[in-house]
Parts: sequence; C-alpha cells; structure tokens
Amino acid sequence: MFCYRAHPPSTRNLFHRMQLMDLWAPQSASIGGDLDHRLGELAARPAVFSIHLTEGEPYTGRTANLSRRFARLLGPDRSRSRLLNLRSVAARVEWQYTASWLETNLLLWEVSRRYHPKNYRSLMRLRLPPYLKIGLSNPFPRCYVSTRLAGSNGVWYGPFRNHARAEQFEAQLLSLFQIRRCQEDLAPSPDHPGCIYGEMNMCLRPCQQVVGREEYASEVLRLTEFLATGGRSLAEVLTQARDQLSAEMRYEEAARIHRQLEAVERVMKTADELAAEIDRLNGVAVTRSVEAGAVELWFFLNGCWLHPVRFRVADPGCTESLDHRLRAIAAGIAAPRLSAREREEHLALLARWYYSSFRDGEWLRFTALEQLPYRKLVHAISRVARDAAG
Repeated sequence: MFCYRAHPPSTRNLFHRMQLMDLWAPQSASIGGDLDHRLGELAARPAVFSIHLTEGEPYTGRTANLSRRFARLLGPDRSRSRLLNLRSVAARVEWQYTASWLETNLLLWEVSRRYHPKNYRSLMRLRLPPYLKIGLSNPFPRCYVSTRLAGSNGVWYGPFRNHARAEQFEAQLLSLFQIRRCQEDLAPSPDHPGCIYGEMNMCLRPCQQVVGREEYASEVLRLTEFLATGGRSLAEVLTQARDQLSAEMRYEEAARIHRQLEAVERVMKTADELAAEIDRLNGVAVTRSVEAGAVELWFFLNGCWLHPVRFRVADPGCTESLDHRLRAIAAGIAAPRLSAREREEHLALLARWYYSSFRDGEWLRFTALEQLPYRKLVHAISRVARDAAG
C-alpha cells in the first residue's frame, strides 16, 4: 500500500542548537497498489523530493509543483514516451514542501549531500563563486581571483557575481595600492629586471629591493584594512587631507586629493552587493514559511548558514513585542565551525540565492550580531508576512 508517514515536528531547542544543516524532515510513503489515488492527494506546491529505487542511489530533485512532478515520474508507465518514468523501479518516496527559493536550495543541498556524497555538487550544479584573495603566507603577498577558500593563510573578499566582476574590481583596486601584480615567487635582487608596473610607480618593486618586507607589509596592511572597512579607512584619510589643504588654500593639491577620493568611490561601486571580507559577511534572510502567519529567519554568520528560526508574526500566546522576541533569538545563536569545503558551499548557496533572478524574501546585512538592525528586521518581517498573506 501507499502509506503516508508524516514525521513529527522537531522538538529541538533552536536557541541551543542553531546549526545547519538538519532541515530534511520529510513525509514519506511506500509504493503500493493504490498509487494513482494517493498521488492525487499531493498538493501542487514547491517541494524537494527523493524517490528511492529498488537498486542504486535515490533520484532527488526539486519542483515547483509536487503533484504534477510525481504524476509524471510515478504515473502510469508509457513505454513510448521519452519522459522519465520511475514507477516500475520505485520503492519509496520522500518529500518536503518548501516556501521559498532559498529554502529549496538549502534543502536540496542537504538531501543531495546525504544521498549523493560523491557528486552532489555536479548534480545540483553548485557553482563556487569567485573571491579576491590576498595570500598572506607569501613574504610579498599579491592579489588574485580564486574560487577556493582552502589552502594557505589569506584574506578573502567576496563573493562576486562572476569572474568578470571580480577581475574588474581587482584591476581598479590595485590602481589605489602599490601591490605587485606578478605571479612569480620573488627572489629579490638589485639585478631583477622588474616590470612595467614598477616603471609606472604602480608597484613598490620589492623584486628589485627598492623596499623591504616591512615596508611592503605596511602597504598590504593598508589594502586589507581598505577591504575590511569597505573603503572607509582610505576615504577618511583622503577626506581629512583634502579638507586640510583646502583650509590652507592649497587648492591644486586639494583637487588632486579629491580626484583620489573619487577613485576610491568608483572602486567600491564596482564591488558586488554581497562582496565583503568573508569573516565579516553576516546577515539574515527573511523568507516565507510553509506555516501560515509565520516567516523563516535564516541567519548567516561568518560564512555559515544557521538552522532557520520560524518566527510567528502574530502569536496569540505571546505578549512580547516583535523587537524583544528578536533580541531573545539573537542572544541564543552562534556560528558553528565548518571545514573550508563546507564554508565554500554555504557561501556558494548564499551567492546562488542572492544573485539569482528568482530571489525572494529580503536580506539584511550587518557587521556583527551585536549590530543587528532590529527595526529594519521588524519592517522586513512585516513586509514578507504581508506579501505571503496577500
């Protein structure tokens, strides 16, 4: 028979176990004789599903209409049709309804990792986004675009929408700093031939021993501070210098500094919306929930998605304000430790959702959890809940 088994609601305390990913709590059913009748009882809603076969790995996927998708995959076998049909080899099915594009992607990632551990990235077409990396393990660090977070010590800035945007930002950023662009492992020597960037005063020329490690390191520190502060560290210095020169009526020099300040602003405008030093990339996504009258809060801390919090907007049994309830939630969460590979994937899932034309819900960014913009979060929750109700 085709027996439904709804998994009981989770009883875990989210204030003590804010970990991702344990989202897969599906309904399941065994394949039986009354299959066609039972398929008609499924809702025409978005879902992630898994069809367990009599042999081999399960067939997993996502769909915008579960009823229609199962009718095609598990309906009467039409041998002449070119459409995939698994009715003759299916043993059991699992599914879980979703309410947002973000929830669908995160749930599909978890299910794919569980049932296809060797090739889940390729199956769900998970593309790692590019970052700008400053490799600090080298005595004379340089910037370059990379999609990997593993490896040597460094600072990563991103994620970017694509390689072209990352390379554009890198080129404009390096115009502000005298960091080397060459890829060789330097063996500094006065006899080194150098390069065109050194001749144009766009590099400190450590290769020719024009500067030593300490002086070059100070320029790298200026660069990392620029990225960490979103350009403010350099903009504030230039603004003070320009104002001082203007007060001293040295207008030509003030105009030169002002052009540098405009260059800083142009550089930061080329950075994508999500781009930040990844250790400071924190935010919360507010999306619809499968439960009426509620929204899902997806916190993202230090490059890691946390388990979602289901937030009931109008809770009859609660007299506390939305702001007070949100502060209680924030006080109980902390980012778990992840491997470099898992962190790559969490950031890739964020970039896939945020840069997608299918993005739904709202994203609020903050530097640290202590700086969570509660008023903006309350407004975002109200808007998402209103849209879901309408």
